[in-house]
Amino acid sequence: MVRLLNDKSALVDHIIHVLYHRSDREQIYPPDTVDPLAAAGVLLLLSHKSCNDNRPAQPCLVLNKRSLKVKQPGDLCCPGGSVAPFFDPYFARFLSLPFLSLGRWKYWRQWKKKQSPVARLLALFWATGLRESFEEMRLNPFGVRFLGPLPPQSLVMFQRTIYPLVAWIDRQKRFFPNWEVEKVVDIPLRKLLNPANYARYRLCLKPAGDSESVNAMRHYPCFRFQCRNDTELLWGATYRIVTLFLNYIFGFKPPDHKEIPIIEGSLDQNYLTGHN
Repeated sequence: MVRLLNDKSALVDHIIHVLYHRSDREQIYPPDTVDPLAAAGVLLLLSHKSCNDNRPAQPCLVLNKRSLKVKQPGDLCCPGGSVAPFFDPYFARFLSLPFLSLGRWKYWRQWKKKQSPVARLLALFWATGLRESFEEMRLNPFGVRFLGPLPPQSLVMFQRTIYPLVAWIDRQKRFFPNWEVEKVVDIPLRKLLNPANYARYRLCLKPAGDSESVNAMRHYPCFRFQCRNDTELLWGATYRIVTLFLNYIFGFKPPDHKEIPIIEGSLDQNYLTGHN
């Protein structure tokens, strides 16, 4: 683990190798069960940077924090969104050219030859993730390296399935968030691999309208990240994506929920609607 975190090239090669063989073995995109119009493509972005803590550059996870103007305000999330049916299929074909990001992936030809329908879905979600990331944070779509796919995740509070794709940002250091994004958050992988940074998020879900209704209480695993004077919480679907990635690449699993501290929180109906 330490060797990979200290060697950027070895880490990237390891991620590409692991994700390809896991996805090839587990057939993560069954083509007969995927509805692109009910799906979302998101990018799990990695970069080699100082991660806002004035330390030497190191591998980091790059996430967006959702603004108060959208659903799920304040949450950390992977950039991405819904498929644009009149643009993304054409963009996907373009990105599959030999000199562009998907075409440069060392396993692209094998995927197209062995499982062509799945390869088309992969390209579609990659195009969606890049387009949405450009809109949300001005990520340069031509400065990103495709590393591989992760299994899809179903959202608990929304009827949607998200398809995460792992990517490496080669050169870009600054981002320019749009109105959907409050800020971009960089989290060192070393922090994510530290069991002491995990907790249990005890959420009070406040019902709408009727003040006499009983508040529902639910528990979710979460990751707590202290950056300067701010504390960020990673939970929900993005937490599942990130911890699955950590398990695949480093064999890391968060501590048992019975052995970690509790963080109190609350959500109301504005969380689901985005209306404040």
